[in-house]
Amino acid sequence: MSNKKRRKAVVLLSGGIDSSTTMAIAKAEGYEIYALSFDYSQRHKRELASAKKVASSLGVEKHLIIKFDLREIGGSALTAEIEVPKGVTSNELRVTSKEKDLSLVTRHSSLIPFTYVPARNTIFLSFALAWAEVLEAENIFIGANAVDYSGYPDCRPEYLRAFKDMANLATKASVEGRLRFRIRAPLISMKKSGIIKKGIELGLDYSLTWSCYEGDEVPCGMCDSCVFRAKGFREAGIKDPLTQD
Repeated sequence: MSNKKRRKAVVLLSGGIDSSTTMAIAKAEGYEIYALSFDYSQRHKRELASAKKVASSLGVEKHLIIKFDLREIGGSALTAEIEVPKGVTSNELRVTSKEKDLSLVTRHSSLIPFTYVPARNTIFLSFALAWAEVLEAENIFIGANAVDYSGYPDCRPEYLRAFKDMANLATKASVEGRLRFRIRAPLISMKKSGIIKKGIELGLDYSLTWSCYEGDEVPCGMCDSCVFRAKGFREAGIKDPLTQD
């Protein structure tokens, strides 16, 4: 009987290089794609326009944008009135004497940059898990990377393994033995240049993506995310379609 349904996957999509490439990989593997993005009152809400374009270009089954306000919590340069660091790499980010928030001073003394959003991937993956259970989709894809990235604790392999274990303890479908959830992070050990080359190989149009942490229409070129993007394209030997020169 060839009544077999296509496998479904929930893919977290920010509109950046990593999440967009991850979605292209999921599509290439034959999954029916359910894209999930978030409007959490982030500084760089401009990324949502890119997420819509990428989802459309890859022909997803459905693109869901969930809205909530993490500015009510704050604690990040992306969700509070804290300046986005410019012209430095994540390893050079230091708490300055101008920083008034002592909780941030404590947290960032470990060199986790100011652009870290408290518990963001845990929040995002929890929404993805809820949707995956309803869709009966065992695979959740996330564009986490532990090589060319900003040092966020919720991008590490051990974190993703822990979330997978939690997911299979916390859901009705897994407890009943109907589903076994997997957290798929195909880019976790790849350099940014390799990620870009993989996307090009899969036909992904990087002119649709967005990386900058500022909310302007033109990338600042100086924030941590812009620096990693430029480094990736440079090392891949490919021109970034978002650059002017």
